[in-house]
Amino acid sequence: METKDNFSPHESLAIIEGMINKAKNNFTDDSFLYLLWGWVVFICSIGHFIMLKFTTWQHAEMIWMLTWVTVAIQIIYLVKKQKKERVKTYTDEIISYLWVTFGISMFMVSVIIARANTWVIMYPIVLMLYGIPTFLTGIIMRFTPLKIGGIVCWVLSIIATLIAPIYVLLLLAIAMLAAWIIPGYLLRAMFKKQTA
Repeated sequence: METKDNFSPHESLAIIEGMINKAKNNFTDDSFLYLLWGWVVFICSIGHFIMLKFTTWQHAEMIWMLTWVTVAIQIIYLVKKQKKERVKTYTDEIISYLWVTFGISMFMVSVIIARANTWVIMYPIVLMLYGIPTFLTGIIMRFTPLKIGGIVCWVLSIIATLIAPIYVLLLLAIAMLAAWIIPGYLLRAMFKKQTA
């Protein structure tokens, strides 16, 4: 039997479109991670703000230790998911590496700022970093809510340089709603609709 090695432009586009849709299906299933991180950072931001503003507790920043628990949950989730996953598309790999790069960048920024002991600039930089993988994932998946979420993070990053540092915690919460929580629920709804 003869195989067809040369594809028409229309067939090539159909194959690429199919791969993007496959990646969308895989990624919409990962709405769990968006919602997990979105809600954890939202709760930590609001909790940190409330403790700083309305209590005298000296170590309000300890609420962020919750993110280490979240890292453990994410690792367990990804290991279980990888065992079930049969095919990984090129688009899946790009998105995975994009978020790994984000995680490494966040860790490096935390270390650099801790060494410099200038926490005031931490949150504007974090907001800027949140925008990068969110926006690019939206581009790769052709999912507008993620693109908008990335842009919102960038705008909030600039606003964060204009207000008192304590109120930047509220901007982080807004960023989580725009970039991860709302898109996460939209991805989940899309996944449920596709699998129904």
